Amino acid sequence: MRKLLFVGALAVGLFATGCGGTEEKDATEPIAADGVKATPTASASASVSASATPAAAGAMVDLAETKIGKVLVGEKGRTLYLFEKDKNGKSACSGPCAQAWPPLVMSEKPRAGNGIKENLLGTTKRDDGETQVTYNGHPLYYYIKDQKPGDTTGQDVEAFGAEWYAVNTNGEKVHG
Repeated sequence: MRKLLFVGALAVGLFATGCGGTEEKDATEPIAADGVKATPTASASASVSASATPAAAGAMVDLAETKIGKVLVGEKGRTLYLFEKDKNGKSACSGPCAQAWPPLVMSEKPRAGNGIKENLLGTTKRDDGETQVTYNGHPLYYYIKDQKPGDTTGQDVEAFGAEWYAVNTNGEKVHG
């Protein structure tokens, strides 16, 4: 029984520290399952329980006021983010990264809500075959730790090899 517990603990530890090719500068700091550097008080058993957001038919992108300013939001008013590791409109976030930062995927053309520039809305094909919504060429993502409309806990977070930022109406990262 002790061997089984040890093997299980070892597997969880390897998963939590080896998520999806994180390129952290200081490998001595513990990494949580969402790829964010853990603080000394963070739980060693952090995990990501949600899966990627299911494809929405004709995903709606809106603009909403938050504590960091007006940002793009998707379903249920949840903040949308860009990932600085993405290049040329292609997502660099898959596997454990996409579990922590679910991509905004859809099955029909995305729709522009109030304050959204329709000409900046687009799509890109993901490696898994899904169609992801883009804005000004940036693939868009939710953050699993945002629980309600207006949450921006993913703002200026470094995870999975780059930084994450909320997106403004011009399709640029929000500073703040």
